[in-house]
Amino acid sequence: MAVLAFPVGMFVVTMFWILYLFDRDLIYPRLLDNFIPQWLNHGMHTTVLPFIIIEMRTTPHRYPSRLCGLLTVCSFAMGYVLWMCWVHHVTGVWVYPLLEYLGTMSKVLFFFSLTILISVYYVLGEILNSYIWDFTTKSKSS
Repeated sequence: MAVLAFPVGMFVVTMFWILYLFDRDLIYPRLLDNFIPQWLNHGMHTTVLPFIIIEMRTTPHRYPSRLCGLLTVCSFAMGYVLWMCWVHHVTGVWVYPLLEYLGTMSKVLFFFSLTILISVYYVLGEILNSYIWDFTTKSKSS
């Protein structure tokens, strides 16, 4: 939860909705509606948020050192980027249609920016967890 579920969950929800609201075909082409109903797609990309917030609020989590946590979440992000590039290399198709419209340097900048964003979500999760559970602990001891 601490190192991957919160930052990746937040990332999925925010990126999906930002891109979907900007131009849904960049993230989820209308053709896919024939295979995956829209309600199911939205469910997969939206229900993550309330569940990770409920989890954070109901269960205290121990975070590793910030460096170790950031290295882990950044390694996961880089692994995902490498997987997307491998899929493109093998199939000639980008997993997300948005990537078809970006040049090489734009992709590098985009992937770097997304790694920074997921790192910010990791730190945000650490701060929120600390705030929620330090506040709860102090309230119970008073």
